Amino acid sequence: MSINKAIVPVAGLGTRLLPTTKALAKEMLPVGRLPVIHHVVEELLAAGIRKILFVTAHNKGAITDHFDDGSELIRRLEAEQHDLLDSCRFNYRAQGVEFFSVLQHIAPGQHKPAGTGDAVAAGETFVSDEPFVVAFGDSFITTHSGKPLLQRMIDSHQSCRASCTIGAFTVPENRVHHYGILIPETTDQADVRLTGILEKPHPEQTPSRLAISARYIFSSAIFERIRNAHPSAGGEIYLTDAIDSLISAGAMVRAVCLNAAEKRHDIGNHLAYFESFVDYALDDPEWGEQIRAYILEKLARQRS
Repeated sequence: MSINKAIVPVAGLGTRLLPTTKALAKEMLPVGRLPVIHHVVEELLAAGIRKILFVTAHNKGAITDHFDDGSELIRRLEAEQHDLLDSCRFNYRAQGVEFFSVLQHIAPGQHKPAGTGDAVAAGETFVSDEPFVVAFGDSFITTHSGKPLLQRMIDSHQSCRASCTIGAFTVPENRVHHYGILIPETTDQADVRLTGILEKPHPEQTPSRLAISARYIFSSAIFERIRNAHPSAGGEIYLTDAIDSLISAGAMVRAVCLNAAEKRHDIGNHLAYFESFVDYALDDPEWGEQIRAYILEKLARQRS
């Protein structure tokens, strides 16, 4: 069965990027000329995904508006036959792409969504019993050559008949406590079965440096595991707990690693955001060289 559906959780509050995200969804922050969520969607399309569900919140309407080819702006540009029309109308419908959205439930007495597992569970009706991708909306992966990570994940998931396949990347040992860390059967393969997951371990206790890249493929079996997961002290349902339950039950759970031609852009804090924006600014086909010259000139002045 082909995989053409994806759930994209975008309901997070973005507190680590305040005050920037007080009124602007972090997924709508520009990286280069496009918002973060646009890069995520392009990554999904490159892997053959054509039905995308945004799991959103009440203050995230700009995300669905961004992909609306029937907006007032588009209609005005069409009426004026404006030169900007081609750059603002993404023509996803012509490519057979469909967008959907659902609000992530916030339980009475709670002030935020109930975790990553709950976000994925909100898409159960959308995916039915089909395998599907999960791509969190605040990070994206660029592939400069070869088959993209998500496509390699889909190939592995199908050929190994896995219940879950996770995109993974290697982090420095002193950073493992910021990530969910995967425990592989072997450490010398780029596509490997997993024996466990450890959430944010201390560097001296980590079993590996293989971290979750916020890209997953699941069978529908994950929904029952999410329903049976125990909430944290803060009332959150963690997706990693549901995956660990699959592993404990003997299900095939695998990791596929980023390669040397790929880079993960994580917009989780201001430093990571600034780094990603600079990367894309320097690569801009029109202004990249001038931006590079500006940075070099500024650094030279600071040293003098």
